[in-house]
Amino acid sequence: MAQLETKVAAMLARALPDYQALRKVERLSGGASQETYRIEVNTTSGEKVMAMRRAPGGATVDPTPGHPGLDVEALLMQSARAVGVPEPEVFHIFDKQDDLGDGFLMEWLDGIALGAKVVRAPELENIRPQLAYLCGQVLAKIHAIDLHDTGLDQKLDLISPADYVEQTWARYRLFNTPQPMIDYAARWLKANAPEDFSPALVHNDFRNGNVMFSPEGVVAVLDWEVAHIGDPMRDLGWICTNSWRFGRSDLPVGGFGSYEDLFAGYENISGEAVDRQRVKYWEVFGSFWWAIGALGMAEHYRTGPDQSVERPAIGRRSSECQIDCVNLLMPGPVSLVDPDSNSIDSDMPRADELLVSVRDFLREEVMTETSGRTHFLARVAGNSLDIVLRDFQVGPSARAAEHRRLQALFSADEDLDTLRWRLVYGLRDESIALDTPGLSEHLRATVANQVAIDQPKYSGLTAARQFPG
Repeated sequence: MAQLETKVAAMLARALPDYQALRKVERLSGGASQETYRIEVNTTSGEKVMAMRRAPGGATVDPTPGHPGLDVEALLMQSARAVGVPEPEVFHIFDKQDDLGDGFLMEWLDGIALGAKVVRAPELENIRPQLAYLCGQVLAKIHAIDLHDTGLDQKLDLISPADYVEQTWARYRLFNTPQPMIDYAARWLKANAPEDFSPALVHNDFRNGNVMFSPEGVVAVLDWEVAHIGDPMRDLGWICTNSWRFGRSDLPVGGFGSYEDLFAGYENISGEAVDRQRVKYWEVFGSFWWAIGALGMAEHYRTGPDQSVERPAIGRRSSECQIDCVNLLMPGPVSLVDPDSNSIDSDMPRADELLVSVRDFLREEVMTETSGRTHFLARVAGNSLDIVLRDFQVGPSARAAEHRRLQALFSADEDLDTLRWRLVYGLRDESIALDTPGLSEHLRATVANQVAIDQPKYSGLTAARQFPG
């Protein structure tokens, strides 16, 4: 951290005319894709707080399809701010002399951006019923940004819905993990991809958790790192995706509002009617996209450079998104397996007792004695140990039941992994139809039992279990 502070101080001296001294650099919790820091400085006009956003590990990253780079992210924020979208002012975009990797320095704004807090914070009680409408208005302003005048048409990729599905699906296929529900969703999305859309700027990660709110309304739209040019309905579907409702599945827009209010706000600014069916398509895509994005976090953990405990934990969220795809595409009754009575051995101490002792240490001692990112990561680590404990308890039974269903589906006596891949390859080459008898039932049961291991309190699993049957 001392080396980072030295580099930040030198950057501030070059970037800020009124800079005097660096007081503090603090990395914030969250930020699984990029690093975010709070920076306190002394200036000639007094103490100031700013924010720094940079690539993990201070890396310099070449733009890739769908990830234009942090310098373009800064341009997006500046362009949005110019048309009345609430945004922080960007003070400086890093260059080679800064030796900080890709990133930029911006204004610090106060507000609530944590999604779980947005849906529950008492201070937002009065404004919360208006947030969906306000988000609709903000999205309409973003989609109306002139791509040519801003130069964004030269910086961003144009991605059609069909191409976006294929790009996302191709990324998942590189992970070499058989997740049949992801392949099923990809097939459905390709078959139903919208063709008649008017290309516009798409934020592509506009959701509860990436929008900062205050009792007065929207403070800022954050995290523009995956913006592109495409179907603007993608943004409306994404903010309605169940992953970002934070347990409030009764309020589909970010856990704080209704479809009707979101659409009304959008139509008020854009003057154009929202295509409800296309929004629903992008809601399915949202769960598909994040199911793969979550797996990508686990892949980043394996390959670096940022191997924090947060990344593999996010990887286990893929099953949450897959159960949302189940509920949207093939709703039906599900049942969960009983714990395996033979899963606990007679060692002393047992493996589960060792895990519990570490989990309790993290929660009762480390979290008590720490704050900020260390406190956050200790909680994440404790949650990961809970996943392992649940896997000990029900994983063997769940996998045995999955194996039996696949043997029946294929009339084959092969091992579980072989049958998983057989199903995946059949979905990919379209030799297995989406309406194959028994397929939906198998996928529902498999995904539901995996979520019961990864996150048994997830609202999508609750909804699946409540289906009459």
